[in-house]
Amino acid sequence: MNNAVKQGVKMSRILAYTSPALGHLFPMTPLLLELRSRGHHVHVRTLGSQVELMRSLGLESSTTDPRIEAIENVDWRAGNARAALASVVSTFVARGEYDAPDLEQAIADQHPDVLLVDINAWGASVAAEASGLPYVVFSPYTPPIRSVGTPPFGPGFRPLPGPLGRLRDGLLRPLVMGAAEKAMGPGIAQLRAARGLAPVASADAFFRRAPLMLVATAEPFEYHHEDWGADIMMMGASSWEPPGEVPSWLDDIDRPLVLVTTSSEFQDDGILVRTALEALADEPVIVVATMPAGIPDDLVVPANARVERFLPHGPLLERAAVAVTHGGMGATQKALAHGVPVCVVPFGRDQLEVAMRVEVSGSGTRLPVKKLDAARLRTAVRGAMGRAEGARRVADGYRATGGVAAAADTIEARFARDEVRGLS
Repeated sequence: MNNAVKQGVKMSRILAYTSPALGHLFPMTPLLLELRSRGHHVHVRTLGSQVELMRSLGLESSTTDPRIEAIENVDWRAGNARAALASVVSTFVARGEYDAPDLEQAIADQHPDVLLVDINAWGASVAAEASGLPYVVFSPYTPPIRSVGTPPFGPGFRPLPGPLGRLRDGLLRPLVMGAAEKAMGPGIAQLRAARGLAPVASADAFFRRAPLMLVATAEPFEYHHEDWGADIMMMGASSWEPPGEVPSWLDDIDRPLVLVTTSSEFQDDGILVRTALEALADEPVIVVATMPAGIPDDLVVPANARVERFLPHGPLLERAAVAVTHGGMGATQKALAHGVPVCVVPFGRDQLEVAMRVEVSGSGTRLPVKKLDAARLRTAVRGAMGRAEGARRVADGYRATGGVAAAADTIEARFARDEVRGLS
């Protein structure tokens, strides 16, 4: 008898819905597998390219409306942070016009008891609320929700304690979040009105509509949020990657390994690999870089380096001395979960916030992209190597949350028990 049945938990039909990003699907996958292992029926609606992979894992899966994937996130083309924010908001609102009815169709097809919705699928979140079904929002990154003592999300400001910090944050928050709310407000209002839902007063109110939000991070990497309450649960780093063959050459490496990673969703961050190869060419290390968005034909690869489009990071991190990342939450936390310190060069999106959390938690170093050159990166990598103890503290913090097992326990306790569902 499985654990769920022992606890009197109703076996539920769970419908998961993701935005078109591997960096959102893969962190959700361990939770989906955990729920399935407990006997729940799990169906995930996701990128068309990943449907067969999900099915191979024993999950039911179907393709989201292809028009959603066709709307590309091109914030990397923006000339400044404000323009990049406007681009991201425009993308998510535009996708929302399709992902809202797409989730509604999936509900009609699957008849779920519980919904699990990606935080970046804004229209689907609105449709989930309008459905009347219990739903959970899954966030693979720190959500832009306000908290006392925490700077407004986005620019990557260092937390400043005391009255001076509260004054600074109070003055900056309207400037930072005000721009976001102005950009997203009309589109969100239209999506909600079309489904008979009242408007929300702020971006904060929109992101807090779900009865439960699961956030894939934890202290001490994440800042302390005493006022978030029980409806926001930090579940630790949720790292997963497709099964892959471990390269045979890995056993031949006899020097410290430096893993360099770039974004799985194109954002023109290939300069990070170019600079790392130059910076570390004469260092007593082996550099392994992955470039999922594509390897340039003119890339110069020194003798102590390998560049691949795809490689399983897990086996590499088991041997790595340091990881150099673009600041994506998935890549950064995957390294830290292995106790590997990181050197972060943030390019945009939430990466400025990730980089500052690395620095504040003492788990690595931060180098602004505007200062990126071979000499500075070499110094930053050396500095990160000396922060292994901080990385281990972060890894311990992730494990202490209980991970996907604790998250699944919470979902069952809130939504899947007989009494909650009105059953005898």
